[in-house]
Amino acid sequence: MLTAQPLRDRPGALLSGSCDLDTRPILCAALGVVTRIPGPVVHLDLSAVTFLDTAAVAALLQAAATVSGQGRRLLLHHPPYSLRKVVDMFPDECAALEVAA
Repeated sequence: MLTAQPLRDRPGALLSGSCDLDTRPILCAALGVVTRIPGPVVHLDLSAVTFLDTAAVAALLQAAATVSGQGRRLLLHHPPYSLRKVVDMFPDECAALEVAA
């Protein structure tokens, strides 16, 4: 199961659950909404995400490219281990992902 809800304190969304083949349509729909949120920085809180498969990482990269093409930023918060592992394995391909310190 994967859910998305708006953040209360800043423009963006909180994702909860697992991002895999079964939840890909939900993830893509949520990222479509996130990329349309106005503001110079859009926040995506991943603290409640338990797993992201490589296709989910690719979807995050596409969302980051969409927002970047509009002159804005997609800032990821609290990425799960699975995302950090993919970024470590493919640093050049994932360079567009911006993670909050």
